[in-house]
Amino acid sequence: MTNQSVGRPFFSSQTLRTSTRQMHYIDVPIYHHRLPHIYELEQPVFLTWRLHDCLPRNRHFNGAGTMASGEAFAAMDHLLDEARTGPFFLRQPEIAGMFMEALHYGSQHLERYDVHSFAVMPNHVHLLITPHVELPKIARTIKTFTARQANLLLNLTGKPFWQEESYDRLVRNTIEFNRIRNYIEENPVRAGLVKERSAYRWSSAWRESGP
Repeated sequence: MTNQSVGRPFFSSQTLRTSTRQMHYIDVPIYHHRLPHIYELEQPVFLTWRLHDCLPRNRHFNGAGTMASGEAFAAMDHLLDEARTGPFFLRQPEIAGMFMEALHYGSQHLERYDVHSFAVMPNHVHLLITPHVELPKIARTIKTFTARQANLLLNLTGKPFWQEESYDRLVRNTIEFNRIRNYIEENPVRAGLVKERSAYRWSSAWRESGP
């Protein structure tokens, strides 16, 4: 699998009606207007899922699934990178590898989406994909399958694996697409896991430059 360019227009009718401001941590426009989940086929989307109970219970994505608070997401992502307690199941090679295989199976064999970039962090994942089927179906399939397989490996069958809340953002244009792809692949560097993005085994950056 190689990163694929997007050959369809990025802009939706919502874009021209919505004012923007910059979120410095990810450096993409954040929309003041509270949007519902928007599921559009053939338009890139940025997804973040985290492990169940990997942060204190009073912490959550403020306005999860909307663009109401980009700074809240940035702060939450920073907390995930800095966390020293909680589950870190995704840093186990067997589980990280299983997630990557499931991700690529849905893309290459089922052809439900294109994968542009991803990073499997110790307690969360970032994805940049273009869906060809409904996004809830994609998320449900990947999360259900990987939770079941991970819990078998961990001997935790029946326990929640993924946090129910998630973050999704429709990508508006090519500049934003490139910034998000860079943000995802730099996440292991920001978290201090590697010095160069290409050295991180569980990301699209490694797959591009690795053996």
